[in-house]
Amino acid sequence: MNQDSDSSDQPTGQDPLLLLKTLQLLWTKKEMKKLKEEIRRGFAGLEDPLAGLLDMLESSSDWKGKGHSLGYYITTELQLWIKEHPAVQQSGIKLKKLQARVLRILAQCPANLLDPLISIYQLHTADRNYLLGHVSHLYHKGNYKEAAILSIKLKLQPDQDVEKMCTPLLLQDKTNLVEDYVGEYPELQSKLLQILDTWCEPGFNIRDITRQYQGLSRYKPDKFNRKMLSKLVFRLLDRFNVDPGLCPNVINQRHLRTLNYLFYKRFVEKTMTQENWTDHVQSTVGENRWLQGHLIQLLISYCDLKTAARWAQHCNLPKEMLPYGVADELQKLQIQERVEEATKADNYEESKKKDHYQLPIPRANIHFLQTWEETLQCWEKVLRPGQVVGIDMEWRPSFGMVGKPRVSLLQIALNDEVFLLDLPRLLEHAETEGGKEKLPHFIQMLYSDAAITKLGYGMSGDLSSLAATWPALKDTDKQAQGVVDLLTVDKQLQKSSIDWKKGGQKVDVLSLEQSNEDRGFRQPEKGLSLLVQHVLGKPLDKTEQLSNWEKRPLREEQILYAASDAYCLLEIYEKLCKDPASFGLSSDLTASLVGKSSIKPRAKKQLNKQEVLSPSGQQCKGSKKETSCRPAPISPKEFSVVCDNMLQGLGRYLRCLGVDVQMLENEDDHRKAAEIARQEGRVILTSGLPYQTLQSQVAEGRCFSVNCSEKAKEQALQVLKHFNVQVSLADIFSRCQVCNCDKYLKVSRERMRQLVEGSRQALGDGSAGCLARSKEKPSQSCDAAMPACNAAQPGYTLHSEWPEGLDQCGASMVLAGGTVLQVAAIPPGVLDKPELTDFYCCTRCGKVFWEGSHFGRIVSQFQDVLVTAGDEHL
Repeated sequence: MNQDSDSSDQPTGQDPLLLLKTLQLLWTKKEMKKLKEEIRRGFAGLEDPLAGLLDMLESSSDWKGKGHSLGYYITTELQLWIKEHPAVQQSGIKLKKLQARVLRILAQCPANLLDPLISIYQLHTADRNYLLGHVSHLYHKGNYKEAAILSIKLKLQPDQDVEKMCTPLLLQDKTNLVEDYVGEYPELQSKLLQILDTWCEPGFNIRDITRQYQGLSRYKPDKFNRKMLSKLVFRLLDRFNVDPGLCPNVINQRHLRTLNYLFYKRFVEKTMTQENWTDHVQSTVGENRWLQGHLIQLLISYCDLKTAARWAQHCNLPKEMLPYGVADELQKLQIQERVEEATKADNYEESKKKDHYQLPIPRANIHFLQTWEETLQCWEKVLRPGQVVGIDMEWRPSFGMVGKPRVSLLQIALNDEVFLLDLPRLLEHAETEGGKEKLPHFIQMLYSDAAITKLGYGMSGDLSSLAATWPALKDTDKQAQGVVDLLTVDKQLQKSSIDWKKGGQKVDVLSLEQSNEDRGFRQPEKGLSLLVQHVLGKPLDKTEQLSNWEKRPLREEQILYAASDAYCLLEIYEKLCKDPASFGLSSDLTASLVGKSSIKPRAKKQLNKQEVLSPSGQQCKGSKKETSCRPAPISPKEFSVVCDNMLQGLGRYLRCLGVDVQMLENEDDHRKAAEIARQEGRVILTSGLPYQTLQSQVAEGRCFSVNCSEKAKEQALQVLKHFNVQVSLADIFSRCQVCNCDKYLKVSRERMRQLVEGSRQALGDGSAGCLARSKEKPSQSCDAAMPACNAAQPGYTLHSEWPEGLDQCGASMVLAGGTVLQVAAIPPGVLDKPELTDFYCCTRCGKVFWEGSHFGRIVSQFQDVLVTAGDEHL
């Protein structure tokens, strides 16, 4: 029945206070249905329902408390009733009088009444100055919280002083309200952060702020300090995504704390290597003069004046910033270094000429081209039929970043000249002056002309990076003709079965590499440098390989290095063509090499070929696209690894599949992986630059570099396939993904329910040691990010037994070794699932696991490396 249908029978002008008494009686009796009907009938009978509601609220005080009240119920019902009867809404003078009355109520009412009352009385349409005046009145009465809340509801913040409104709230520890106050206004967010940062200045006295609010109720001075303000600033920076540059004082203070911590770790605890410490200090201090000054003071305290002077020189600090004694030490250091550098430069140049490949053309024949006009002379000489050109490219090292690098320098070598094309500058000119297609057109002409022989080393990788730099060149690799990729030669020459002829004598590959070490090289030559050494007698000087090739101007050393990289290809090719048989190549060298594809990896000019030792000790070599020897299949139980600290996700996946995995911590030096590998017989899994260091510290095949651009799951598949690890269903979740333990305790659901209930009832009880027996079993684990989680179980039976005599220990169980079983972490409802009959507890870390859907997901993700029960004995 529609209650409003009888409204015409009600007498007009009904007294709202009499209606209130009726409603109070029904509210007391909790007759909610009748209450609702009476409210709607009553409002229909009032001459002015909006004024009537205010009469009721002004004569009653029950609505002033928290939670739902009769006043709240009446107000929300009126709000709904008005939507059905819009004609009752007021306007003009009458509405202004109602708004004045409701504002007095808003100062006292709880938060849940604000929105309904603001909506009913259309306060967003009220005179803004009048509303600001009312809020100001509340503020000066000391009702800071109420003034802020009302300002937020009426969106008055842009017309208010953010410092004035927020300061008393911060003193009362109402930071959440402060965040809400500026939440929708980026300009106010920036102003607030700048104000808070000013309060964190080293010389600022916070008491100057607190002194203005001595009589403030609920004042919490212990929570109003620089530490609290600093935390608040960082939370606001993160929440509102504001430029940290707005808060230099807070940022500097945090960096200073980091600096002090680094000094403590290095010089007090002595748990950080010099290399790691230096890297962290440099990244923390950066170009900040204030931090650099503090760094020098710390170095004086922890080290000596000479060390402080070296860092002052590194930071290029002006003398007026240097403390007493450091400036004198710096002057001595500079004089000493000038003498040493002069001597060292002479010796180095002589050593380079003696030990490394030297460019045979004069410096004047190396041309650095930055404009289109300059490149024209290059193309006129290069695009001549019958020409042989050497091509190389340089780019800024990516250090493991995802994506193809952008080429910074394109080198083209002719018989008596080398052209270095500054691609970033040429791209910039093409954008501003037009002619975007001219340079790509000439590059495509060069690569597609079969009459011009193009020499390269790993050319497919170069072309891929070139396409990423200039999309117009994306199909160049498909159109290329007349390409001689000397990486193919490198592959043939590095085969251990081939002896080399040099000057009529056979020289083994390993003996050539050993000669490098005899001459004082830290690492054997690799890639193009090794090929140059084998063919021309001396290796390339690769000291500039990891330069920042995007920075301009290029240094003279970079220019000579880039020219040598391209020109040496011409000399290699010429010598190979004269006597290919002496290098184990076919007599028709060009026919055997031209047009053959190759793979050039991320590691610049190095073949991504990694050696593997099978369990039997057989040496195998392989790459992603080539395997000359596959190791014998092994199970995860026979495979143990140590993961570098950037591969923790990979480590968890491998544990999930039953592999014994040690993982470095974030603060560990990469070289710790080699120590663990040697001591425990593990294979090192690493990525990027550390691979070059680590592989030389362990036996061949005991270090593997994974693709850092792939996700952890794909990395795990890469490792398992490379080492021919065959995973069975019994291996999945046989290790705890969190701690690597392979021993579990099996607990029945009834016993686990007792433990959980007991843990909740006996939080204050003491605990006694307990003895536990456990057996290895093919159990299951799950995501380490969860304190207690579920995993699925294949169809096999677990044989672990729950030991007798276990003592309950509050919220946990304690095993003989001190392991706390984390039974309190099991989410509510899990114990009530009828399909769960058993739970499994890791005996090392205490995590609790149970059957779920995770097993099926893992099986589907790694089905390529799974073997069925029938295949396991093959």
